[in-house]
Amino acid sequence: MTKLFDISKFDSYKEDNRREVKKANGGLPIALWDTYSSFANTYGGVIILGIKELEDKSWKTTGLKAADKEKLLDNFWNLIHNSQKVNINLLSENDVEVYEVGEDLIIVIYVPMAKREQKPVFINNDMFGGTFRRDHSGDYHCTRLQVKAMLRDQTDNTMDMEVLDDAVIEDLNVETIQGYRNRHRTLKAGHPFERLDDSEYLRSIGAVAISDLDKQLHPTAAGMLMFGNEYNIVRHFPEYFLDYREELDPTIRWTDRLQSSSGEWSGNICDFYFRVYNKIIKDIKVPFKTKSGDRIDDTPVHEALREALANCLINTDFYGVRGVVIKKEPDKLIMENPGYSRTGKVQMRKGGVSDPRNKTLMKMFNLINIGERAGSGVPNIFNVWEDEGWVEPAIEEHFDPDRIILILEFKKKQAKKATVKSDSKKATEKNDRKKVTKNTQLQYEQILTFMKLDTWYKASDLVEVLDVKETRTKELLRALVADGKILDNGATKGRCYKKL
Repeated sequence: MTKLFDISKFDSYKEDNRREVKKANGGLPIALWDTYSSFANTYGGVIILGIKELEDKSWKTTGLKAADKEKLLDNFWNLIHNSQKVNINLLSENDVEVYEVGEDLIIVIYVPMAKREQKPVFINNDMFGGTFRRDHSGDYHCTRLQVKAMLRDQTDNTMDMEVLDDAVIEDLNVETIQGYRNRHRTLKAGHPFERLDDSEYLRSIGAVAISDLDKQLHPTAAGMLMFGNEYNIVRHFPEYFLDYREELDPTIRWTDRLQSSSGEWSGNICDFYFRVYNKIIKDIKVPFKTKSGDRIDDTPVHEALREALANCLINTDFYGVRGVVIKKEPDKLIMENPGYSRTGKVQMRKGGVSDPRNKTLMKMFNLINIGERAGSGVPNIFNVWEDEGWVEPAIEEHFDPDRIILILEFKKKQAKKATVKSDSKKATEKNDRKKVTKNTQLQYEQILTFMKLDTWYKASDLVEVLDVKETRTKELLRALVADGKILDNGATKGRCYKKL
């Protein structure tokens, strides 16, 4: 936390998602507590009292003196220990520092990220109205869905351990179970579970459990998600949805699509995993290697993709909205799942800490040798991409709704260009950009308005829209590509374009 503020760098700081300044001349700002909650519920941050932000985003002290300091700190500690104001105090005296800036004082308050079991951190004795998160440089109210997600994540027992008292073992898909058992038997011949009947086997892996209500075996949430039929799964998880989209031909919206709700297959996690995995590895090159006379068709890339896909499913909040989405593009794979990162994005990348949202699902995948690296799966993915010389994977965390996105590009890193454009060339380019007529600007807007997201277009598709020749249309499209507004597929003939 101390790295978030260094008095020697005071003149270079601006407000961002980890730093917030407040004047505090008239006493403790009311909004301070919104920020305390938002930092605690996100990734932590520093609140700096005695500062105002100028129009150019730079900071200026507001004239706090020693007498102001004592009043502010007394009031602060009184309120943070008041459960009617803040539901939990995360701070000690070491988390508050006072600095001199010229003739003025500033007070720096370090707010740590709350532990999973401490969230939500809320104010004014109002869990649903007083819980905040940090986004960019502002605090925003959490929705009821976000608060409920934090509450679900508090316990050591993960959501997939719940026994579904109103479900029966017959709700599970027999073919999926047998397929899973066959994989387990093949991979781990002689395993003690091998001799068990289906009911005892399912109980041993956590797919069913004895209910406290009737003392009978019922599916667990994990069992239903892994082995159930989609129409039974959505009875317990109304937002449940698995979606695989393949965009390999820019002239076709979807070259392949697999949805859990199609009714053409079981729609459960187990079958989805294997169907999708076989699709995403289809184009992975396998060098010719043998072991004991048998060809080895597995590579570190295959292993990394298994880790990535399993990690996506294991860490999904199945009560969250929009479902799991896997998108395959010619040089890119995108995996999205509902839910925020329980360990934080930084720790997720670093590895070493395993805190899966669905522990039983993780156990089930581990039993068939998938996702075995507890806490090291994500770093392994990054290492493999580094070894291949590919663009570094990207992890994005979006809020409202909560989503984790992993972007894997199968493209070589571009070497940094050693040459630097001359000042005269830069000036020429700058002037050229300025020479955009009103009519040209209108044509740009017409193109962007006409284009729909996730749809590829040829130049000929836009000729009638613009009412100009195709050569002029291509010129406009090239300019929009250069400005980063649209994307082209790089083809020489039949080039296509997509809105970003």
